[in-house]
Amino acid sequence: MSKHDCKLILALDLPDKADALAMLSKVAGELEWVKIGLQMYLAYGSDFVREVAEKGFKIFLDLKLYDIPNTVASAVKSLKDLPISMLTIHASGGSEMMKAALEAAKQTNPDLLLLGVTVLTSFDESGLAETGVSLPPAGQVEKLASLAAGCGMKGLVCSPLEIEPLRKILPPDVKLVTPGIRPAGSDANEQKRIMTPLLAAEKGSNFIVVGRPILKAQDPAAAARAIIEELSK
Repeated sequence: MSKHDCKLILALDLPDKADALAMLSKVAGELEWVKIGLQMYLAYGSDFVREVAEKGFKIFLDLKLYDIPNTVASAVKSLKDLPISMLTIHASGGSEMMKAALEAAKQTNPDLLLLGVTVLTSFDESGLAETGVSLPPAGQVEKLASLAAGCGMKGLVCSPLEIEPLRKILPPDVKLVTPGIRPAGSDANEQKRIMTPLLAAEKGSNFIVVGRPILKAQDPAAAARAIIEELSK
């Protein structure tokens, strides 16, 4: 456990299974959490999730489910035999959808932490406006976060820039998972709302998600270790 009670999740966003397994071998023993996203899940399916879990990693399955309530509930139930600890659904799917997902998880996998996705970190104000949302990203995040918490969601995904305001309005037991994390000096890539690991932890993030700064490092294990050491300051 880090000094700030914040853990590192490696975003295993690689196009090839062999590359992903090789990366896991490099970082084994340095971190415990891995995020498997839509790309890897669609390409390699449930067996890949099990293979990663068998290597000792905890799994954050990032599928961002968004559909009618019954379909999302059925999707959550369909994952009941997978060794996953966290799963994402879109908070913008509304209260009925979130409550259906929560009930499905309660019935089939009560230890599964469902995470409500608020506003993707690739969105800025102009991007939201294109979709008909008049609020700025921070305002939309707070609106969706409050809706999710009111439905009983115990976890949220948000930009690190929204951690501080969300901590002021959410129950203290709600876990915050924050992508858009870049160590000092790293390329922001397509992320628009980013922050360093230590600052995100200090503001109240429970989990930080880091991909390319580790995946593209000459020594991925050292890169992961440096982030974890930063969290311990």
